[in-house]
Amino acid sequence: MTDFPFDVVGFDLDGTLLDTLGDLALALNHALAIEGRPPIAVDAVRDLVGGGARKMLAKGLEVTGGGVSDARLEELHQALLAFYSDHVVMTTRLYPGGAEMLDGLAARGVKLAIVTNKLEALAVQIFAELGLSDQFFTVIGGDTLGPGRAKPKPDLIELMLERAGGGRAAFVGDTTYDTGAAAAAGIPCVAVSFGFNDRPPHDLGATAVIDHFDELIPTLESL
Repeated sequence: MTDFPFDVVGFDLDGTLLDTLGDLALALNHALAIEGRPPIAVDAVRDLVGGGARKMLAKGLEVTGGGVSDARLEELHQALLAFYSDHVVMTTRLYPGGAEMLDGLAARGVKLAIVTNKLEALAVQIFAELGLSDQFFTVIGGDTLGPGRAKPKPDLIELMLERAGGGRAAFVGDTTYDTGAAAAAGIPCVAVSFGFNDRPPHDLGATAVIDHFDELIPTLESL
């Protein structure tokens, strides 16, 4: 199986490889409660995810009564992160077909990476607690390169390519942050329709769209 067209496949985390919605909602509602705001239903939190926890929190505050000062936002952000770190895999799991898909790619000699806008330490913690750390040659977070370099900028994907030592690469994501970063880095992006899509899946600008992880390997083979 040495003729697989990609040497490296990178994955976004939230809403792509892992269904983190329940745990993100718990953490967001914890922070909102500190500010005296009403909780947001889990399904509604889906529309707030993307760009990292601070952006999710800012959107959550806006829809529950309006924004707060930058200083207060940072306080609430830290409270959210502390709560999330303590409850990071209460319900978080691979999406259906994810385990088999990862094994299938590994069997084809593909190097697997995580490139997320989530803080690197939290991403590393999640995969460790799920027992999945050994699947990935690198985990890159939104803060890995410092402020202002997260997706949709190409910087994190370019770091993935650098750490991989070359080879043909593809990326898998669920939002315009992912498709934009991949396009800027010059690699194809497969979008998953079951994630936290910030536009209709076929409007994300992806090279291809899949509805289940069973479709990923054949889709990559067709690109």
